[in-house]
Amino acid sequence: MFQRISKLSKSNSFFLFGARGTGKSTLLRGHFNPDNCLWIDLLEPELEAQLILQPSRLRELWKKDKKPWIVIDEVQKVPKLLDVVHSMIESEKVLFALTGSSARKLKHGQANLLAGRSFSFHLYPLTVPELAHDFDLDSALAFGTLPKIFSFPDQREKELYLRSYASTYLKEEIQAEQLVRQMEPFRKFLPVAAASHMKPLNYSKIARDANVDPKSVERYFSILEDTLVGFFLDAFHRSVRARQKAAPKFYFFDVGIQRALSEMLEVRPTPRSSYYGDLFEAFVVSEIHRRIEYSEKQMRMSYLQTADGLEIDLLLERRGRVAFAIEIKSKKSLTLDDFSALRRVAEDFPGARRLVLCQEERPRITEDNIEVFPWTEGIDQILG
Repeated sequence: MFQRISKLSKSNSFFLFGARGTGKSTLLRGHFNPDNCLWIDLLEPELEAQLILQPSRLRELWKKDKKPWIVIDEVQKVPKLLDVVHSMIESEKVLFALTGSSARKLKHGQANLLAGRSFSFHLYPLTVPELAHDFDLDSALAFGTLPKIFSFPDQREKELYLRSYASTYLKEEIQAEQLVRQMEPFRKFLPVAAASHMKPLNYSKIARDANVDPKSVERYFSILEDTLVGFFLDAFHRSVRARQKAAPKFYFFDVGIQRALSEMLEVRPTPRSSYYGDLFEAFVVSEIHRRIEYSEKQMRMSYLQTADGLEIDLLLERRGRVAFAIEIKSKKSLTLDDFSALRRVAEDFPGARRLVLCQEERPRITEDNIEVFPWTEGIDQILG
């Protein structure tokens, strides 16, 4: 079993959010002594139906043994349970661990989110430190790092799992939760959205390519974010208003799922190809995103793209200023051209460390103080 680095509370109620397949239930089963908790799995249809009709039955189930913790798996399936949870926290002093793979139904259903009474954590696909000696970059770029993927011995079964996940996502998260009125436009949107990852979002072009209503595209991306299938990377601008107007990028939560949704699983990432470079950049950005979340560091992520063609893959802001300007290169040997963007922004972000994360074997510093790191070591530097 992989050693997860997510740090959960042992003394306060909490939500644990994460996409399907990230291992929320497995993590909680390792976190709790089964003798001390009542487990409510809302993926069991009969139990879900009972609690939809009568949310107060939760209190009746607990009264039998009065265990100190109650775990409710996939709580967004019965949002009204949270009113009972709130009441039990106040009156019976019970502690709750609540998992969810969609924040959308909770937010849009005006569910009681226990403000001030619960912590909130997120769980993502496995990170490099969690995989430790089992990490293999080529495998991660081809199939992602969802925990289940490591139980399959061959490529075919990994591909079948990823395709099944993409299909299950449509069925269980979107159709069953009734997040869109018509499924067919959303089905057409998904592969186009997956092919658009890492690029500034052009909603009109995506709508044309997917042959869907332009007004729907932005809402569909919001659904992907709320069901934890991906995250937005905002464009950097010193003006908050201008930053909000600029097009964000969208990163899927796992490169294996992105490849499945974009129908690219049969294309193997080949080193030195542009496709390999894109996947490497996406993987490193996602790895940094996950590790910032787990470390609980207050950092804002963004990218830079200017009208004159200057691009920086990632900016990390801390306490209102840019602390790191980062370029991500899949190369094992950099050339002078690979430093040009970071050299151009040296005066724009005084005091910021300029880093290149790549596949060179040893760290080094150029004459103008650009730091070159093997990418895993560079992430450790950022979070150190």
